[in-house]
Amino acid sequence: MSTGISELILTTGISEVIVTADDPEWLAGFTRTLIEERLCACAQHLVPIRSIYRWRGDIEDTTEVRVALHTRNEFVAELIQRIEQDHPYEVPCVLAVSIDNASPAYVDWVRSETVPEA
Repeated sequence: MSTGISELILTTGISEVIVTADDPEWLAGFTRTLIEERLCACAQHLVPIRSIYRWRGDIEDTTEVRVALHTRNEFVAELIQRIEQDHPYEVPCVLAVSIDNASPAYVDWVRSETVPEA
């Protein structure tokens, strides 16, 4: 069953936070911890990705992993701070994108999974 445009939530209150790393096991463990702490509802890992970038004057061409974390907008700043604190990179790739349109059921699920347990 497809969701029609009229059924989408236009202001969702959720975001996708994208993070890359060179160690798939570290990233999987880190994202599992974030989910256990309810800072995000899920972590969708993409492996491998090829990253080409300039770092300290050299062109790097490396294999990395990427994860998309789904969370509440109000947790984005805390999530970014946590990633910068725990990530092994000196300057990790951390991008947060506000989700403007989404399925109501998915938005409800993300919001319910990011409520601290009583």
